[in-house]
Amino acid sequence: MAKTSVIERNKKRMRLAERYAAKRARLKAAAKDIKLSPEERFDARMKLAALPRNSSPVRTRLRCQLSGRSRGNYRKFKISRIALRELASAGQIPGMVKSSW
Repeated sequence: MAKTSVIERNKKRMRLAERYAAKRARLKAAAKDIKLSPEERFDARMKLAALPRNSSPVRTRLRCQLSGRSRGNYRKFKISRIALRELASAGQIPGMVKSSW
């Protein structure tokens, strides 16, 4: 189980990324727009840099929804490999059976 503070920090980053998504997209589009003057593009980049660092979606980490584990996660299930195996063995994931040969 991951530390609660680390899990909460990641949740905070997700909330900030969601809150600033529209503003960030608008500033990025302005910074890439060739039709604007170089001063306006530079101003857009400066405003983008002034946003909180944690508002960037890149800073969020994929963590297991059950244990908070940061490594070995399956994106489709949003859980770690360990939790996935436990749930599959218990028959709690529809259609998933333990493989043996």
